[in-house]
Amino acid sequence: MTPRMNPDSPAMGVRRFGRINWLGMRTLAAREVRRFMAVWQQTIFAPLMTAGLFVLVFALALGQGRGQVMGLPYLVFLGPGILMMTVIQNSFANTSSSITSAKVQGNIVDTLMPPLSAGELLAGYLAGSVVRAALVATVIGTGMVIVTGQGIAHPALAGLFVLLAALLLGSLGILAGIMAQKFDQMAAITNFIITPLSFLSGTFYSVQSLPEPFRTLSHWNPIFYLIDGARFGVTGISDAPVMRGAAICILAVACVLALAWHWLRIGYRMKP
Repeated sequence: MTPRMNPDSPAMGVRRFGRINWLGMRTLAAREVRRFMAVWQQTIFAPLMTAGLFVLVFALALGQGRGQVMGLPYLVFLGPGILMMTVIQNSFANTSSSITSAKVQGNIVDTLMPPLSAGELLAGYLAGSVVRAALVATVIGTGMVIVTGQGIAHPALAGLFVLLAALLLGSLGILAGIMAQKFDQMAAITNFIITPLSFLSGTFYSVQSLPEPFRTLSHWNPIFYLIDGARFGVTGISDAPVMRGAAICILAVACVLALAWHWLRIGYRMKP
């Protein structure tokens, strides 16, 4: 005997949560935050130690002989670069490790089965990267202010570039997590793409000191504008026009977000 259908119940395949599944998206975002907060010693405290070691090594190696860079004491110049390098690496690691771990362990189906659209999946994953980036930036920024004794010149601009870095690298982490099938492939992407781009984007030096064609090539790297914009937000001094850098970063974020959304929508390398 065929069971009777409730005339008030939605038809098969119709979303029961309205245009946006707020509950599912909020649950995914909470999971991503709890995932890295469960090991805060590794995800929050370790980046602080790494940043502190960078500053200590440069201070001991160069001492007072380094002189000024762009009219700033070297440690003041170095601080925003270290901060953004750490934000970049942690934002990328948060989404890439989440997706790669789920694929390797075989539980990615737990994320794909719930009624979440591609946009909701994207927002949930990125929420973890944004929160982790904000925590890391707050911790390192506070230490930077204490060590250098200088405040933040433009807090709103500094916060904007930290947010753009979290969105750009979080989205790239999603793409890398989708592409990678095992941890070795993810390590290769991190070691040969993300780390060199963050180190060679004006983190430790002004790109104006580079010879051609490396100076011009640096201006094609969106990560350079993230670091340069954050440096302007902290110190008020930059290598490139800040508004142009912000526009380039926003365009890069939009392009990478669109590709990540498309891959999640079609289930590229995630669905059988």
